[in-house]
Amino acid sequence: MRSNRLHTLLLATLLAFFSATSRNTIAADRPNVLVILVDDLGYGDLSCYGAEDMRTPHMDRLMQRGVRLNEFYANCPVCSPTRASLLSGRYPDRVGVPGVIRTHAGDNWGFLDPSAILLSELFRRNDYHTALVGKWHLGLESPTTPTERGFDTFHGFLGDMMDDYYHHQRHGHHYMRQNKEVIYPKGHATDLFAQWANSFLLEQALQEEPFLLYLAFNAPHTPIQPPKSWLHRVKAREDSISHKRASLVALIEHLDAAIGSVLQTLDRTKLSENTIVAFASDNGGQLNVGARCGPLRGGKQDMYEGGIKVPACVLWPSRISPGQTSHQRLLTMDLYPTLCEAAGIEISHTIEGVSFLPMLLGKEQEWPQRDLIWMRREGNMRYQGRDYYALRRGPWKLVQNSPFMPYELYHLEKDPMEATNQAHKETKVYRELVRALQYHVQQGGKVAWQSPR
Repeated sequence: MRSNRLHTLLLATLLAFFSATSRNTIAADRPNVLVILVDDLGYGDLSCYGAEDMRTPHMDRLMQRGVRLNEFYANCPVCSPTRASLLSGRYPDRVGVPGVIRTHAGDNWGFLDPSAILLSELFRRNDYHTALVGKWHLGLESPTTPTERGFDTFHGFLGDMMDDYYHHQRHGHHYMRQNKEVIYPKGHATDLFAQWANSFLLEQALQEEPFLLYLAFNAPHTPIQPPKSWLHRVKAREDSISHKRASLVALIEHLDAAIGSVLQTLDRTKLSENTIVAFASDNGGQLNVGARCGPLRGGKQDMYEGGIKVPACVLWPSRISPGQTSHQRLLTMDLYPTLCEAAGIEISHTIEGVSFLPMLLGKEQEWPQRDLIWMRREGNMRYQGRDYYALRRGPWKLVQNSPFMPYELYHLEKDPMEATNQAHKETKVYRELVRALQYHVQQGGKVAWQSPR
């Protein structure tokens, strides 16, 4: 408790200093970049997305301060693959992460390709200070740890999920690190990640070099473990709410407050004006713990819309007009070239992501004709080490929601709830989409997805 009070005092002192001074930047036209990724936040689990039992003023404000992306999709309905796409600009199976990276080798379904050029590596080459605060989930040991993959600073959790938000272990392993050092911090992980992000921003406000901060929260991933005071507050406010739903709502509201503190630090240090902020969830909400994915079918792990369509927005106060919404169909991997273009960083290697910066800036943008593809490889008795897929082409969506199910075909403009399977009726479309998916599978097969050790 003493360390938390000292941190709060230091934060207040530094914020008072920054309120009276301005940051001396060597190149004010080069924006700072803050990427906020939350974990398992469903499309219907913000108050601005229709959650009537939820109070999320800070994430709601994020959505209002720039462009809200109403047709934004995670690259996968689970964690590791989406994170691989965010940091590589590629489909996850093209960089060796078709499934979830886990502690035990027998339940591990990915190995981040050592040759993949990550966002952190590219920004560091271009004189950005790069930092990851929070959840990594792309490798537990060398050569796939954050400081070996382009991050100057890492303060967070290497693993997939925490078995306890206060003890920060997974399967008995301590995965909390400060760079390469094992650490044993005290407190709820959401609070710790916010504190560490705020400390980083305060330090960077004194520097001339721009920064890339990737802030990846574990929340609201299971275990659904909000601080007790937050749970009591929700139950007192929502008369008819179940304990299960109240616990998730409290965890999300606690997350919202943590994000709010980071945004407040950005504002008070006067960094926010020239900082581009991208916010998204890594996949849909987990339905069996009380999550809601709006009017969509399915949730986390599903290839239906509820598993892959997520809340997202981008803001940049000095360049992007607030209060906008976009219905352009986008994927997580599109953030990679968008952020690079905003920072003036050229990409000379192959990626599948497409920059949408012109659209954000209110300019006319020509969009390539492209299929959007989702895949996941997973173990356990539900999946048995096999793949399952989805492909979107225009209004049509091909879905295989389990390796043991046949493909289904939906016209999402006419049938957004994916209720009427058209596979036997629209056979020409069905065959074309299956062939396109087969080609993607062939290309993904060229990339190793297990460690050679």
